[in-house]
Amino acid sequence: MKKIILLFVALISLAACQKKSPNSFSPEALGEELVALDGSKIALNQILDKHRGSVVLIDVWAAWCPDCIKGFPDLKKIQTDFPEVDYVFLSADKTEQSWKEAIEKYDLEGDHYWITDGMKGNFGKSINLDWIPRYILIDKESNVAMYKAIDTNDEALMSLLKKLNK
Repeated sequence: MKKIILLFVALISLAACQKKSPNSFSPEALGEELVALDGSKIALNQILDKHRGSVVLIDVWAAWCPDCIKGFPDLKKIQTDFPEVDYVFLSADKTEQSWKEAIEKYDLEGDHYWITDGMKGNFGKSINLDWIPRYILIDKESNVAMYKAIDTNDEALMSLLKKLNK
């Protein structure tokens, strides 16, 4: 019985110590300049402003990432199930060519931007990007509703998508 109580106390303590997910991007992330498909540069805050008033699902991915590619069919199903959501793809590819070729190869529909310094650069550091794919869900008021999902089948992600689109 003492072990069960001790385990319960440990779990409660662990849950209390976990960092809360942010509900907004850091100033560094918002100011990070990304490259659009036409070659123009645009800051993340401008991308978010463009989608203000809509629910936005951001997919941080790369062509070299097998988990990212594996998730594309499920993501396309999400796009079919939630057509009112705006989809923004942020690529951490090493080259512009591999980024553009992957968009065409996998027929990814949405707005596309390239993170020129990849996962380990300023943008990646500012959002603690330690794994891709990373799905970030933005509500209609441009708040971060879900900061980190790594799977398109994440139950919390799906539940929140349904809730935000009522």
